[in-house]
Amino acid sequence: MESGTVSGPASLTSEELASIEDEEVLNKMLDSATDFEDRRMIRAALRDLLKKKRDKREQERGSRQLDLRQQGLSKVGAAGGAVNIGRASMNPQLSASKATSQSSSSPSPLSRTAGSNARPAAASIQKCPTVAAPNAKNVKQMLLDWCRAKTEPYEGVDIQNFSSSWKDGIAFCALVHRFFPDAFEYSILNPQKPKDNFQLAFSTAERLAGCPPLLDPEDLVRMQEPDWKCVYTYIQEFYRCLVEKGLVKTKKRT
Repeated sequence: MESGTVSGPASLTSEELASIEDEEVLNKMLDSATDFEDRRMIRAALRDLLKKKRDKREQERGSRQLDLRQQGLSKVGAAGGAVNIGRASMNPQLSASKATSQSSSSPSPLSRTAGSNARPAAASIQKCPTVAAPNAKNVKQMLLDWCRAKTEPYEGVDIQNFSSSWKDGIAFCALVHRFFPDAFEYSILNPQKPKDNFQLAFSTAERLAGCPPLLDPEDLVRMQEPDWKCVYTYIQEFYRCLVEKGLVKTKKRT
């Protein structure tokens, strides 16, 4: 089956779904499917595809590291007695990484200033605007359900609220990746690097959806959990930008 072809999910078996290697095709099929069993099969195929891509990346990374290690050993052997000199010239990145580590361990004037102002900086994210509306609770729940539905196939994402469910940045990345699957490789993201995940999600949403970066990754990583009002406001803005680009269709009010 060609990856660019989207056929009715009811006509496909699990084996045929497993042969599709295009995330966008599976996402479109999931959006159009209404039968519970069809949706279950498509979600399983999408999860397997993401896992396959992640495993492939990890295998390629391991192969590259092994090649670099073997090249390093061969250079050390060729250097003979000048092992120390060979190591220094062979690993300029190691020296650079040590210098970076030392500079990061000793606080700079900027970091000391940030440390002394940590409380106001962290508190700044608490002042996000909220949209008052008579049906605010219904809108909030609908937006939460929308986020949960769009990120449902993604491993490591379980959206239950607008606060703790977003603290490692993976949920933001999954939501952005759902609409822009070619923007970055989701399977290599690390939940232990929340700042990188926040920056990736916000910069991609700004570049491709025109969504302003209302949240600051620095503030988010300093807080134990993101302020739900700030996350809610950002998701509202991202949703609005998607609607303007025609990537999300809304029901017309009568």
